[in-house]
Amino acid sequence: MPSNVISREIRLAAAEWKMGTRWWRWQQLNGWKSRPAGPARQLGNKGMVITIDGPAGAGKSSVARELARQLGFQFLDTGAMYRAVAYLALQQGIGWDERFALGQLAAGVQLEFREEIVLVGGKDISQAIREPEVTDNIHHVADNLEVREALVCLQRHLASSGDVVTEGRDQGTVAFPEADCKVFLTASPLERARRRQVQLQEQGINVEWEDVLAQLQSRDERDARRPVGRLQAAADATTVNTDDLDETEVVKQLVRLVNETIHRRDSN
Repeated sequence: MPSNVISREIRLAAAEWKMGTRWWRWQQLNGWKSRPAGPARQLGNKGMVITIDGPAGAGKSSVARELARQLGFQFLDTGAMYRAVAYLALQQGIGWDERFALGQLAAGVQLEFREEIVLVGGKDISQAIREPEVTDNIHHVADNLEVREALVCLQRHLASSGDVVTEGRDQGTVAFPEADCKVFLTASPLERARRRQVQLQEQGINVEWEDVLAQLQSRDERDARRPVGRLQAAADATTVNTDDLDETEVVKQLVRLVNETIHRRDSN
């Protein structure tokens, strides 16, 4: 699609959101295509939504991505959406107190996912959105009501196209309160700090473990106090502690949980 047409369509989508109408065009703009039917899709009669919430460093993204792969579902990385908005705000010099400007930025972002690659306007920002500067400032966009409304709307419409595994902080409580299967993935702060440090080292970023731990604890406190989309387990979520589990073991547990959910749903 020519760039001028994409820009026009994005402006139209943003206008539709402001008027409270559906963002039905976002699926086309973001190249969101349905995958072949997975096990859950074959057993169920409608698209299935699996939400995975939890604190930073609990392993949500990697687990959710692998779970989606095994089930043949789409993976919706909502954290990358907020990181992308924060990254763009930094690049464009938008102040964190400019709430309306940040909301407009979120409403018009040209966001695309290709497996583990995140593109904005065709530019790969997968590594850039994981830089400490973005991590330190992501709460500014996550606490912005206009940004959250725009991105939650986008998340819901992307999920409406089929079976989805989505991860974040408020997926089971705010974005998808009626989700078929909800998981709250957690781990101790010490273990989460260790994992985050390893992740940063793999990206060539050297940070002391104590600094990573302090950052995680500070973020946990902010996430728990957020005025919108605060970190909390949904009342009907299954809590899974991953301290003594590797990714394979966690995914195996979740596949079993999903299959149990499918069985109950199809028995009704």
